Amino acid sequence: MKRAWTLATIVWLEMIRRKDIYVLFIMLAALLVAMIALDVFGLGQVTGYVKDIGLLAAWLLGWILAINTSIRQLPQEETRGTIFPLLAKPVTRWELIVGKWLGVWVVVMTAMLLFYLTTWGVVALKGGAFNPLTLIQAFVLHAVALAVLVAIGIALSTRLNADAAAAMAYVLTGAAFAIVPHISMLLAVTTGLRGALLNALYYLLPHFELFDLRRRLVHDWGAAEGLAVGGATLYGALLTLGFLLLAWIGYRRKRFSRGEIL
Repeated sequence: MKRAWTLATIVWLEMIRRKDIYVLFIMLAALLVAMIALDVFGLGQVTGYVKDIGLLAAWLLGWILAINTSIRQLPQEETRGTIFPLLAKPVTRWELIVGKWLGVWVVVMTAMLLFYLTTWGVVALKGGAFNPLTLIQAFVLHAVALAVLVAIGIALSTRLNADAAAAMAYVLTGAAFAIVPHISMLLAVTTGLRGALLNALYYLLPHFELFDLRRRLVHDWGAAEGLAVGGATLYGALLTLGFLLLAWIGYRRKRFSRGEIL
């Protein structure tokens, strides 16, 4: 595990060197502008709208950042040829995958913390407030969802180049976000082959809606039950582990040629 932490540290330093931190600040500025712009439409004092826009932006930006950062980790090592010294050291491919996942997840989670703090600050300035326990639950479950997203990106990048992995990751996770929560209603009016396909999607795709507590925060419904939060956290941990295992299976026998890389 120590080597995985070392690899994670390298990911953090690499993101600083590549000026990725500037992207985080640009996203943060975009979030602020979006919430301040509500004043133009006369909604700036309605804290429910401020909460909704801020939290929605945090989820969208977190989704983009998690996918775009995770899918390039392994392909860029292969393209630059740095995969050879990495694997020549006493680093297993499992440690490489876990280290890359951990590094990206911590960076993305830190960015999300900044987005949540920004949203909380703007809401406070407008005279509103979040339920503290609900806000903590929302952030924890959002962090779990980000862990799953990063693991998906890493898994796809073991067998695809960065562009193809990004496209596949966006399609897969976009379907999970947009379609899966509504499948149960669609199954009530759908039969035959289409119903069977929807049923398969329901069980195969991740249920990201389990990690989304935005409605509780926006409408002040109070904290979720601890058992439900624990169950969702366990589900996310199992999903993350499953995708990391798929990444390891896809990467453990992969062979690299210097001629092909160059």
